[in-house]
Amino acid sequence: MSTPDWNAVRFDPGSERGHVESHFLKLNDAEGRCALWLKATILRRLGAPAVAEGWAVAFDRQAGHVAVKQVVPFASTVFSPQTLDIRFAEVRFEPWSTRGALSSEGQRIEWSLTFEGQAAAFVPLPERLYRDRLGTSKLVTPHPDLRFTGSYRVGDRRVEVDGWRGMQGHNWGRRHARAYGWAHCNVWQDTDELVLEGISAQIALGPVTTPPISALIVTHGGVRHAFTPPQSLWRVRGRISSRGWEFRAASRSARVSGSFSADTEDFVGLHYENPDGAMTYCLNSKIARGQVRLEVAGRPAVVAYTRAAALEIGTRNPDHGVRMLA
Repeated sequence: MSTPDWNAVRFDPGSERGHVESHFLKLNDAEGRCALWLKATILRRLGAPAVAEGWAVAFDRQAGHVAVKQVVPFASTVFSPQTLDIRFAEVRFEPWSTRGALSSEGQRIEWSLTFEGQAAAFVPLPERLYRDRLGTSKLVTPHPDLRFTGSYRVGDRRVEVDGWRGMQGHNWGRRHARAYGWAHCNVWQDTDELVLEGISAQIALGPVTTPPISALIVTHGGVRHAFTPPQSLWRVRGRISSRGWEFRAASRSARVSGSFSADTEDFVGLHYENPDGAMTYCLNSKIARGQVRLEVAGRPAVVAYTRAAALEIGTRNPDHGVRMLA
């Protein structure tokens, strides 16, 4: 692919087309008690100047979840078209570090983190689709397996981060997928060698909405198994529910199945506005539970469980039952 970096920003400030694009980080403690999610978004509404949105959610099973969102004009920001270099207000995203602070509704989250990792990017779509001009939603995970060090603060409560596992993702398009379930996990009770990411999404193509299209990538013991289109289009199945995502996939050499879910109180509701004004409700948990079974030819099956998974359910239904915090 000709793009110099999977984190290169795709937004064209000179275009009048609607656009939404996000770079995000998530990290979990090993016990599944706490997690932090950070996101920087570009939103170009139709007929309006672009804005940048800063998001932060601190998940905590004991202290409760806190979410903040701050919006500034895009003209006052830096979003690099070459690499991960994002700067606006107090927020900084750089190739191997992030720092900043966001405030809203009397809440404040501050952070200073470094991260490292060598895993190759998760690229679930054929590369030609990342170059098309149809505006359909694209996603890629430049860094699917990271370790974070530093700290963050929620109000006056400081949380130390020492080797927490996490990831960094990037997505863009002219709108959010109409409905989707997405999960990522690299914090498991039974193994530290397993990294899984997958999605099922319904995409609007003009007046037609597709059935759920699914993709899944699993790495175990340094070996990657990709169940991605077009080769695996009919071999990957995902089912989205109001509080979870189930999946199964098969290839000639491997099979994988499992599920992720969270209780209502462990979701945070976020308003994801589309450029045309329609609202997607993101039901976001970074402390979801999950289970996976991976069978590779000639090897014992790997069965793993977690209480520290990322799970997002996207829906257009406003009666989803999750408290909206940002």
